[in-house]
Amino acid sequence: MNLLFSKRKRLWLKTFFWIFFGLFFSIKGLTGQHLFDEKFEQIDEKLPTPNSYRTGAGAPGPAYWQQRADYEIAVVLNDEDQSITGNEIITYYNNSPSTLNFLWIQLDQNVRAKDSDKYKINERFYPGYTVDAKRLPHLTFDADFDGGFRIISIEDIEGNGLSFHRVKTMMRIDLAETLKPGSVLKFQIDWKYLIGNRRDDDERSGYEYFPEDDNYLYAMAQFYPRMAVFDDFNGWQNKQFLGQGEFTLNFGNFDVKITAPADHIIAATGSLENESQVLNSIQLERLQSARSSFDAPVVIITDEEAVLNEGSRSDQTKTWHYKAENVRDFAWVSSRKFIWDAQAVQLDEKTTMAMSLYPKEGNPLWEQESTKAVVNTLKTYSEMTIEYPYPVAISVHTAAIGMEYPMICFNYGRPDKKGNYSAMTKWSMISVIIHEVGHNFFPMIINSDERQWSWMDEGLNTFLETKTSMEWYPEMPIQAGTPATIKDFMSGEKDFMRPIMTNSENILFFGNNAYSKPSAALFLLRETIMGPELFDYSFKEYARRWAFKHPKPADFFRTMEDASAIDLDWFWRGWFYTTDHVDINLQGVSWYVLSEPVSEFQSKYKSTYVDGTKLIDFQSVPQPWYVFKDKKGLIDDYLHPVNQDVVMEKFIGKNAYELFFQNDGGLISPIIIKWIYEDGTGEIEQIPAEIWRINESNVSKVFIKEKVVSQIILDPLDQTADVNFQNNYFPKTKVPSKFDRFKMNVNK
Repeated sequence: MNLLFSKRKRLWLKTFFWIFFGLFFSIKGLTGQHLFDEKFEQIDEKLPTPNSYRTGAGAPGPAYWQQRADYEIAVVLNDEDQSITGNEIITYYNNSPSTLNFLWIQLDQNVRAKDSDKYKINERFYPGYTVDAKRLPHLTFDADFDGGFRIISIEDIEGNGLSFHRVKTMMRIDLAETLKPGSVLKFQIDWKYLIGNRRDDDERSGYEYFPEDDNYLYAMAQFYPRMAVFDDFNGWQNKQFLGQGEFTLNFGNFDVKITAPADHIIAATGSLENESQVLNSIQLERLQSARSSFDAPVVIITDEEAVLNEGSRSDQTKTWHYKAENVRDFAWVSSRKFIWDAQAVQLDEKTTMAMSLYPKEGNPLWEQESTKAVVNTLKTYSEMTIEYPYPVAISVHTAAIGMEYPMICFNYGRPDKKGNYSAMTKWSMISVIIHEVGHNFFPMIINSDERQWSWMDEGLNTFLETKTSMEWYPEMPIQAGTPATIKDFMSGEKDFMRPIMTNSENILFFGNNAYSKPSAALFLLRETIMGPELFDYSFKEYARRWAFKHPKPADFFRTMEDASAIDLDWFWRGWFYTTDHVDINLQGVSWYVLSEPVSEFQSKYKSTYVDGTKLIDFQSVPQPWYVFKDKKGLIDDYLHPVNQDVVMEKFIGKNAYELFFQNDGGLISPIIIKWIYEDGTGEIEQIPAEIWRINESNVSKVFIKEKVVSQIILDPLDQTADVNFQNNYFPKTKVPSKFDRFKMNVNK
């Protein structure tokens, strides 16, 4: 009978509590307070359904497959009219479960054709502003340059012609016989095209002309017709190349022979197979020495030798032979002007080579900093992802461009004609080298779809670029990529902003949206939400799972949760799918002293709790907060016996601070609090973002402190991208200056 009564009593208490809380939130709702906007709901409806190809854990599934394309390419560079002619044999492996009736080829050079959609939709020219007459024809789409591929022939391996149809920057090849699952097809393409001046048309490849010595520096990419991707997610990649969304490519092996004037130096993706035929004995000896030089670069072609070579005009040619295995693309450079240095890099298990090629116009900056930056990048990225698998990483100096390809990249950063340069020029050059070399990992190895999602390579790469800069160049000013540097953008006009999860061609502020904001999100995730150890393990697991494969956004989101046991759906939803910003408003603080009531009236006192509209300045006299003993046994009956005397002894006389927070920006965020006490000491504590899970707009929390608090500061170290520091302080009248805040951060 007593047991039954006890159960009924507990049931009554539970029912009472649920009715009370239900009425409380109903009243809140009736007063117009918006509590719930689905910010903590799962993002399942935004992600593809897991299947045998891609699992719910974010890993490749047991039936995962991807296509492969191998290339045998022979290309001739004509330095007289700046053109190339080429032939390629493509071996295409249909590893899919589908039968293919046709193949799609990417013709990215067609973005330079006179009828390109890029020119028709481009809005970058603004009449009324001064404009360089040299660039005016390109800005008004009235240039005389006639670019784009000229397809000479397409044949099967027996020499039979194949039907093809060009669709702007894509080309469909109609197959005489269907390509069944597991089958292999060989076919060949002959082509030619005019090389563009990339400084005129802002393209990713082309030539730069040096009138002082009448020489060209060729940075060649997208120079061959490339297989489009056919995958389990989209079928054929069918988004046209419009200039902003980059590339979606298959892995394969490349065997490439490049014929150029005999006095040119050529560097490319892969290993040089015939170095003894194209390098002289001195260059060979220096290159061999560089392979065992781990502390400093060895100069293979000196400044003086390069200047001497600039004046030569050989009427002979040389063919440079490069091979590369398991890469998604191929690029190369060619010029008489190159200085060349190289250094060995020892990673955990592998040894690779870091190299730089640059004209004299890059010195003295390039000989001092380029190869060193390549080495530093390979070490940090290998630690954070997978060990760099390729035999070489090359940085090439080309003005006004930063662009990446497997094992080779093109980077800006040029002193003036007297060799002088500013600190900004130096740091910009180092930053772009780190960034472009870092692209070897994202997307050259972890091979995301750049045409669809720029953030998956640019954002993840900017995160590691910034981390590399902080690690190796602590004196470098960090201009982007962290929560502190993204605040101005995130607080901007929302009508001109798109979420991170926006297709590459539709992004409005490309640098902030595809590079800086995703990087800032990852810094917040690593430093504040997950912690470095857990984040690094999960991030590395993503790299291991998807190295040499084709990940999608869901694979990244799911892997980070799968490897960490942390539900981050609220984080992805807010940072990646909305344009909300962080603005946590510390509306007020109530100060109490925990006291034991001395009268029956005080023990029944119910009004000491201060609601959200009555905010008491904690610098005034604290309010009493009475802690009473449960004499009726209600607590013991419902919970378990508690030694109330011990509890009273522990808490009576302590300071209780109730903080009232309002989410003014809409973006859910952890709350980081710095307490400054009257004796001058301080401490920082962090409240997880889940505090907003019930009420996404307003929350309050009580903190018990031994000492008396003199000031409270939210986000004191700029960790959360909170855009409005003016409402992060209490008392409000004591908002410190930026200099005072800097001193607080330094003395934290």
